[in-house]
Amino acid sequence: MNTNKFTFASSRMRTMLGRFLEVPNLDTLHLKRERARCCEWIVTVYCIRMILTFHGGACIRASAGETALVFGPVSKKSKDFKPTNFGADVAFIPLDHPDMNGAEEAGRGEKQPFVISGPGEYEVKDITATGFPSGSKYGGEAHTNTVYSVHFDGLSIMYLGALGDLDLPSEVLEMDAPDVLIVPIGGSGALSPAEAQKFAVKIEAKIVIPVLYDDKTLKQFLKEAGEDVKPVEKLTLKPRDIVGKESEVVVLSH
Repeated sequence: MNTNKFTFASSRMRTMLGRFLEVPNLDTLHLKRERARCCEWIVTVYCIRMILTFHGGACIRASAGETALVFGPVSKKSKDFKPTNFGADVAFIPLDHPDMNGAEEAGRGEKQPFVISGPGEYEVKDITATGFPSGSKYGGEAHTNTVYSVHFDGLSIMYLGALGDLDLPSEVLEMDAPDVLIVPIGGSGALSPAEAQKFAVKIEAKIVIPVLYDDKTLKQFLKEAGEDVKPVEKLTLKPRDIVGKESEVVVLSH
C-alpha cells in the first residue's frame, strides 16, 4: 500500500511547477503568475486547517476555510439521535436511514447542501469523492451502505457510514492509506469494536475516529486498539500533522 502522506497534494503541485520549470520560453509575467498560483496552493495545503467535530450517531462535520462537509447527517425523523443543526456545503449520505440521511437538516434557508448519495465518482468545488457499495444491517434491516473516499483540503478521509460487512470492493482495500478513517464501532448491524480495529490496522489509517459508539463499545474499541484517550471537542489538522501517525485513535465528544 502506498504510504506517501501527500500523494494528492504533491501531484497537483508537480503539475503546477511543471508549467514553468519544464517549458523553456515562458515570459517573465507568465512565470510570476504561475509561481504565485503554485505558492497559493502550497499555502492552502500547509496552512489552512481542517476541523472535525462529532454530532452524534455517525455524523461528522469537516470544515476548512469557508467550506463545510457533513457525513451522515441525522434526520429529524431519527428516534435515537438529535437532528443535525448546522449548515454544510456538501452532504454525504451513506445509507437510507433517518439516523444518517438528513441532508435537509444541513440546509440553511435557500442554501441547501450538494447531496452525494450512493456509489460513484463526484467532484464539487475542490472536493473529489468516490463512493463504493458495501453491506449493512443497521437497524436490523439489510441496506446498501456507501463507503466514501474523499479528498479535501489536502487530506484524505475514508468514511464508512454504518458498514457492517467487511467484504468490500478490492478498490477500497488497494487504495492509498487514508489520513483519517471514520469508523462505526457499534450500533445494530454495524461493525463490532474488534472488527473496526482490525479494519483500521489493515488499511493503515493514520488517524481513526470512532462513531456510533456508546460507553461500552468505546471502552471495548480502545482496549482493542491498546489506547487510553480522553474525548476532545474537535480535531484540528493540517496535512503535515499526520506525518508519522499510525492508527492513532481520536475520540470526539458531542
